[in-house]
Amino acid sequence: MKKDKPHNRSNTKPNKPPTSRIERPERVERHGRETKNIIFGVSPVLEALRASSRRIDKIIVANGAKEHRLREIIELAKQQHLVMDRLTREQLERVTGPDVNHQGVAAFVAAADYVDADEILDHLALDALVVALDGVEDPRNLGAILRTAECAGVDGVFIPERRAVGLTETVTKAAAGATEHIKVAKISNLNLLIKDLKARNIWVIGTAVDAEMDHTGWDWTRRSALVVGGEGRGLHRLVAENCDILVKIPMYGRIESLNVSVATGVILFEARRQRGTKNG
Repeated sequence: MKKDKPHNRSNTKPNKPPTSRIERPERVERHGRETKNIIFGVSPVLEALRASSRRIDKIIVANGAKEHRLREIIELAKQQHLVMDRLTREQLERVTGPDVNHQGVAAFVAAADYVDADEILDHLALDALVVALDGVEDPRNLGAILRTAECAGVDGVFIPERRAVGLTETVTKAAAGATEHIKVAKISNLNLLIKDLKARNIWVIGTAVDAEMDHTGWDWTRRSALVVGGEGRGLHRLVAENCDILVKIPMYGRIESLNVSVATGVILFEARRQRGTKNG
């Protein structure tokens, strides 16, 4: 796949896709445990979609549910460009909890507002620093990343629509108020975002434990986008290949990697250190 690069950027590429991860697998808190962020039943979900007064993250429909009752829900979800997943009834009950009258449909409600991706991209300064996440699923990790990103003065955070946690109550609690200040956008395709970032003359730096360059070796005074992989697997292969460079945090103990939120903090504050040194 040929990459489009702005004329004043080098052709530095990762030497190879990562074969290991930012961190070891850990227990992930699934959506079903965050019941405060779920509404279920045809009428409650339908009214939430009609009113647009609640931050609907995702719609879940049970396989075999009566389509004529869900037709308007499905149509409104499409109009509002919402992710809609199909699950078995058993899977849906693990989300809503047992013995509830979910009527074959449920909706995840975000605990904080998202912004449109262009709202971040169209207002980036000459010293832009943004973060993109490749499938972080643990809400406490996402909350910690958002808190760290806000403290580091990041211009915005991009999270994928699928296979990733959204702005749930657990996330906002772990973020300790950061969601009120930092811009978070949902994106449908991370690789398209990377292409857009490059077109805007922003360097895209991925993370991998087997990268050849240490995170301190990159010049973070450049306009930069840090791309961090999810728990247990790191960056997807194509995402890693599309990054301009991969960096690693050197490890000195017996464990091969840091928790994803800790690793993000280490790199972001190295970026702030370099910028502070050169600016002051």
